[in-house]
Amino acid sequence: MGKINTKKLTKISIVASIYVILTVALPFLSYGQIQFRISEMLTLLAFYNPMYIWSLTIGTFISNMWSTIGILDMLIGTIATLLAVYPMSKINNIWIASFFPAISNGLIIGFQLNILIGLPLIPSIFYVALGEFVVVTILGVPTMSLLKKYIKF
Repeated sequence: MGKINTKKLTKISIVASIYVILTVALPFLSYGQIQFRISEMLTLLAFYNPMYIWSLTIGTFISNMWSTIGILDMLIGTIATLLAVYPMSKINNIWIASFFPAISNGLIIGFQLNILIGLPLIPSIFYVALGEFVVVTILGVPTMSLLKKYIKF
């Protein structure tokens, strides 16, 4: 990522803030077994620039302060995001990279929902992974590919 300067810190902060706003403003889509976090489209920024790993990790941590699971979701959800976005920054194909949030969040958050609030494991994994796949792969990849033509990530 290189040296942090004011410009990079500003970009990191703005993306983290956008992630938080999109998550918290739509709680009915953002938390629970069936989630379609629109903010998760931003995970694709890690594919374009590893600097955004920080934004997404910080954004997830702050967003999960509003989770019904509380502090454990702040920790576990943040780890799930980090385990998704870091490998995304190492992949050369955006379509392949887009599967990492579905895999990471599906498994980790699925287990979290099962263990902490007793939701059935397999449906929890499936629903969380499906939400991630729809938002990141189906909606996110085309959206970010279009934005990439106009914005330098």
